[in-house]
Amino acid sequence: MSIAVISEVQIAAAHDGDAELLVTLKYENGGTTLVTLDEYAVRALFDSCGTTVPEKLIGASWEHVRDALIASSQRYAGASATGH
Repeated sequence: MSIAVISEVQIAAAHDGDAELLVTLKYENGGTTLVTLDEYAVRALFDSCGTTVPEKLIGASWEHVRDALIASSQRYAGASATGH
């Protein structure tokens, strides 16, 4: 499996006006992927990387981004199971 790291971050506005973080992952082979993180995922990413400054995320492993996306999606798991 190719290892990827965060190579760039940008703050952007989502369609609803909330802030999102656009994270560019760069792979060993030079390829890149753009990942959009909502507010919840951004907080999870900041927590796992020990920062609140987007620029300090550069160089962090893609695994932090994966885990933040999982945390963001799992926040709905309990609500759908209870019907709320």
